[in-house]
Amino acid sequence: MSTPVSGRGAALPAALRRLIPPTPLSRRLATQSVLFSTGDGAFNTGSAVFLTQVVGMSAAKVGLAITIAGIAEFLLAYPCGRIVDRFGPRRMWALSNLGRVACFVALPFVSGFGEYVVVAVVFAAFDSSGTAARNAYVLDVLPAKERVETQAYMYSSLNVGFTLGAIIGGVALAFDSLTVIRWTPLFTAALLLANAYWITRLPAAPHDLRVASGEARVRPTGPGPMRNPGWILVSFFVGTMWTNQVLLNIVIPLWLVEATDAPHVLLAWLFGTNTVLCIFLPAYTSRGVRTMRDAMRFIWFSAGFFVVSCLITMATHSTVGLITVLLVWLGHVTVTGAELALSAAGWAFQAELMDPQRRGEYQGVREVFSALGGRWAPALYTFLALSWGDAGWLVIGGIIVVAAAALGPSVRMAQAFGRRTWGLEEEPVPSAAPEPV
Repeated sequence: MSTPVSGRGAALPAALRRLIPPTPLSRRLATQSVLFSTGDGAFNTGSAVFLTQVVGMSAAKVGLAITIAGIAEFLLAYPCGRIVDRFGPRRMWALSNLGRVACFVALPFVSGFGEYVVVAVVFAAFDSSGTAARNAYVLDVLPAKERVETQAYMYSSLNVGFTLGAIIGGVALAFDSLTVIRWTPLFTAALLLANAYWITRLPAAPHDLRVASGEARVRPTGPGPMRNPGWILVSFFVGTMWTNQVLLNIVIPLWLVEATDAPHVLLAWLFGTNTVLCIFLPAYTSRGVRTMRDAMRFIWFSAGFFVVSCLITMATHSTVGLITVLLVWLGHVTVTGAELALSAAGWAFQAELMDPQRRGEYQGVREVFSALGGRWAPALYTFLALSWGDAGWLVIGGIIVVAAAALGPSVRMAQAFGRRTWGLEEEPVPSAAPEPV
């Protein structure tokens, strides 16, 4: 229990305590998130320079290689999820990180397009299994009432790590030395190696214990997620709603450059604001999600923020000066609100609607259909916003409203499937979050 603080300064310590994960396990998971994202961010910051100047690929070949890796990750998501269920989430999470380590160790020695594609495809396999294993482990090891809140802290920690990694990557770029850039992947590999060790020190989840006892070798009876139309539709429409990231990272920046008089330096402030908000707010915004009804309420919050962002950004085509700057910034902030609300709802869907015996497999199906729900957005949204103008922005907002409306019946279908298949029941969850310790 924390010591009560009296007087005018009481609110500040309480606010600060709210940023610290409340349980020992959630703090260990948050530490893991920082280790992983710091290493990942350090490489990604300078990856464009690494691939073009060190590996020697043209920009077109970089794009092609990334596309090939993305297709491989899409195709491997479902089989990797089944492997996670077979061998246990903690083991596969640690082994996948070791596979990532090997890929980063190989990168300084890659000298062309073909070699990079091989490494990228192998990395995609380990990335698919690692993502499925991480999500399955978190849902399996945590009590139901802690799942959404802990994932919010992990989300904040990921953003802290990405920020630290970007700073480290920026320092490496500041040396203006291809030798430094060439060996940057080894720094990432070292952090991921520490991350893999940290994962092995986490407690075994119930599914890990079933694997150790041999129980998990017997395939669960009953239909799997590919025969669960509700889960497939939930994954698809949540993927559509996650196109808020396309608005955040692609469409609004392009709109700023092509259709407004805002200074280009504003882009740095936009991304900086998003990062800060995603560090400090998830622990607060996730507190309202305790049931599927709460999750659907947050889905509509997300859709509302998204539509407001479209309307605000649309208006900047005819504004000038400081008004444009303020409106573009506000449009970016509101789409960040859409991201935060959707995150909380999505964590609740994963915690409630997946078969506990098949979480890895369900994660694989989620990855596949989430990609189908949103991979088309960069091309379509950019075309609509920059070619159709006001009408295009209204269509983009309308797409999200339709997706939010479709999620209601999709969630009910998934719940009905769960009740028939594995005895899903809506458990009463306390309305108050666990008190910080």
